[in-house]
Amino acid sequence: MIDKNEIKKTLKTFNSCVPFFIAMSDEYRQKLIMDIVSAGSQGINVSNLSAKSKLSRPAISHHLKVLRDAGLIKPNKIGTQIFYQLDLKDNFKVVSDLIKSMEILLDKIDETKTIDAK
Repeated sequence: MIDKNEIKKTLKTFNSCVPFFIAMSDEYRQKLIMDIVSAGSQGINVSNLSAKSKLSRPAISHHLKVLRDAGLIKPNKIGTQIFYQLDLKDNFKVVSDLIKSMEILLDKIDETKTIDAK
């Protein structure tokens, strides 16, 4: 039998993943994340990101804001420029927790099927 508290816990975890899923659902933001990854630990600024993209600077800035608001990147101001760096660990932890919670629920469903089949 599936515990209702486990379902509530999993739903709460799902809800906390929504900003991550929304931010990562856009192919342009996925590419921006990969461009930031390829820039290494120092990060990358909007000028360099626009040179790698077909998007306008305002469009890139919009996508960076979505990524920043979701907690996937962080700005690092150096002089007059802002360099964007990855900040994914907390988001990946929450997604990992969601996967673990779902695996627990799926295992319980499988156990129920096995008992019902007997």
